[in-house]
Amino acid sequence: MRIEVLLDVKTTLGEGPLWDVDQQRLYFIDSFDGRVFRTTADGRELRAWDVPQKIGSMALRKDGDGAIVSLARGFHLLDFKTGEVELLHDPEPDAASNRINDGKVDKRGRFVAGSMDTQESGPNGSLYSISTGFEVTKLDTGIVCSNGPCWSPDGSIFYFADSWSGEIWAYDYDLDTGAVSNRRTFVKINTPGGGAADGSTVDAEGCVWNAQVYDGKLVRYRPDGTVDRVIDMPVKKVTSVMFGGPNLDILYVTSMAKPPLPRFPGDGVLRGSLFAIYDLGIKGVPEPRFGA
Repeated sequence: MRIEVLLDVKTTLGEGPLWDVDQQRLYFIDSFDGRVFRTTADGRELRAWDVPQKIGSMALRKDGDGAIVSLARGFHLLDFKTGEVELLHDPEPDAASNRINDGKVDKRGRFVAGSMDTQESGPNGSLYSISTGFEVTKLDTGIVCSNGPCWSPDGSIFYFADSWSGEIWAYDYDLDTGAVSNRRTFVKINTPGGGAADGSTVDAEGCVWNAQVYDGKLVRYRPDGTVDRVIDMPVKKVTSVMFGGPNLDILYVTSMAKPPLPRFPGDGVLRGSLFAIYDLGIKGVPEPRFGA
């Protein structure tokens, strides 16, 4: 195994690595600076799009050259050709202290994303599902900071974390309806550095990889919740993970250059870098696109 800096972009809050198997390109975002990036597997051909608000996550669309993005004030469509952003729906118009955060697409093309309290102090967020017809459904409530949505390889189990609950949860997931049920604790986060569960992905063997922000660790959990592997990263503020590359065997890791609140720790010169981890001997699964 080797860890390399793929891009030293100093993202204020790097998040959401997304490998697209069709284009063979890696997307990632800077949540605080409102920017979407795209690059090749080896970090060449970097391109960026600006969005008008803080961005929590994105997913590519099946139709057209664009993405669905969760911005601070709701769900939008981003047109890559023009750079224009169109509002679909703001599910929390009266929650000024909230913003929409992490999200991913299920096997039927729905975009599932949650909101968060920007001060990360109260359970004011919710979890939403956006259908291929742009209908928004609330799936869960009482969340401080929505993070880490992902599914088992067959799509029947949905994993999700409220970062400050100290747990990653598992739900039964109905692919036909997009409904969740039977929420239970998948794992409890126990980090010596006071870290929290951030972004996650599931590999081809059904194991959950979680970036444990502020503790600088990536943890691979088996489907039964036991720890299989821990990787120590060169920075403490790792934020999210995604397998990509031509063979889906490179693990991409985002990080933040500046913590969102003063109580969180700083980092060294590699803060805000996009990392690539090679030779893990593990492959990911292709990420679905949004749409019917």
